[in-house]
Amino acid sequence: MSSSQTEPLPATSARTVPPVPSSVRRIVLTGFMGAGKSTIGRMLAERIGWSFLDLDTHIENRTGTTIPDLFSLHGEPRFRRLESTALASALSQANVVLALGGGAPEELTNRLMIEQTPFTLAVFLDAPFPTLFDRCMLQQIARPVLADPVLAEQRFARRRPFYSRLARIAVDTSVLTADETIEAILNRLNHA
Repeated sequence: MSSSQTEPLPATSARTVPPVPSSVRRIVLTGFMGAGKSTIGRMLAERIGWSFLDLDTHIENRTGTTIPDLFSLHGEPRFRRLESTALASALSQANVVLALGGGAPEELTNRLMIEQTPFTLAVFLDAPFPTLFDRCMLQQIARPVLADPVLAEQRFARRRPFYSRLARIAVDTSVLTADETIEAILNRLNHA
């Protein structure tokens, strides 16, 4: 190869991953359904070489029951207690990106656990309700909470302040691709 030619880049991504500050050992993603917590969480975890944990999946694995069945069999109060226990378990892990269920931050116990667990950074994936509602409808997943759009929007309005107060980083995902959202999180993470 002559000196005027360049060697091709390796097949792996040429993008460098900024290191996660040592002050962060777990990243908790919060936001309403449709915000992208699971999608962004998986991609972010892969990008930084951490594990990914979806809290709802963690609850299902711990109980052997689906979230809708837990709600219908035991009601929301029992589900919220199971959710808090699963959250405590999840927060004991290091180098993990954790996607919360949309209602988890409503519980004071959960907010305090996240805020008081050292080396934990909460990230709010935000978007206006109509955007989130449309995303959920496109996913074609049964979501009983969205059966009545007016009540769903009221639930969103009630939860949004909890998401906002809990998070040290907020990213408006309404106009960003998944990759752009991850870039925004990583940039802010290294400047938080």
